[in-house]
Amino acid sequence: MNAGIDAHVHLWDRAVNPQDWIDARTMAPIARDFGAADLSEMLAATGLDRAVVVQSSNSLDESIRLAKLDSSAIAGLVAWVDLAAEVGPQLDRIRKNAAVPVVGVRHLAHIDPDPEWMTREEIGAGLAVLEREDLCFDLVVRSWQLPQATRLAARHSGLRFVLDHLGGPPEPGQDRSTWASRLRELARHPNVVAKVSGLTSGLAPGSWRAADLAAPVTVALESFGPERLLYGSDWPLAELGGGAAPWKSALEALLDGLSASERARVFGGSAVDVYSLS
Repeated sequence: MNAGIDAHVHLWDRAVNPQDWIDARTMAPIARDFGAADLSEMLAATGLDRAVVVQSSNSLDESIRLAKLDSSAIAGLVAWVDLAAEVGPQLDRIRKNAAVPVVGVRHLAHIDPDPEWMTREEIGAGLAVLEREDLCFDLVVRSWQLPQATRLAARHSGLRFVLDHLGGPPEPGQDRSTWASRLRELARHPNVVAKVSGLTSGLAPGSWRAADLAAPVTVALESFGPERLLYGSDWPLAELGGGAAPWKSALEALLDGLSASERARVFGGSAVDVYSLS
């Protein structure tokens, strides 16, 4: 049985790589640095062994720094490279003297100034390089961008896509029908998997229960099946919603109807396969 893996965490050192998106007033629990020792503590609290670290800013320097973190808690890195430029040399810079394998690439498409970033021709050329390198591309998108992601997955059928945070479902109490239909369309492409992550990061601590998140999790299960879902804490952002441990406990409760082998897929096995983790 595979060891447990958290497929989505972040680590940052703001003196080296500023995280300008962190508002110290509204995001006080994460307005500090988070390193490998903090990660090990979080994993122990959630009963998992290793994690995939995901870039937090569109910064090659940040990716180079993260790749050098020597910790048994880090299974792989989803880095950032400029997909509109020469991808190979950028990957070489990240991999030079690296302690962590690059397992994928991500771009913060949900906040890119170009709302059509994913459709640009030069981005397609960059994605073709990722396919040749056997790397994944993580999709961090808003619900309205899911149709773009679907076209991208169809265009690059040989590339593995990982949808972060289920594509941003609306919060509890809001209409989820449009998001759900768009998610189902994306899930029709077998080269796409999804992370069940980020569902509590925008909720106030103590304001939610597992039942409040049942609807998006059920849609994800129906769309992708447990074999194409990956658990992610979205830590440290999970601290904004009360912590990684309450979120993992909630998801375990919501997946209680699955078999032991299906739960093992969600909590590690799928991440091993998708990201080619050793």
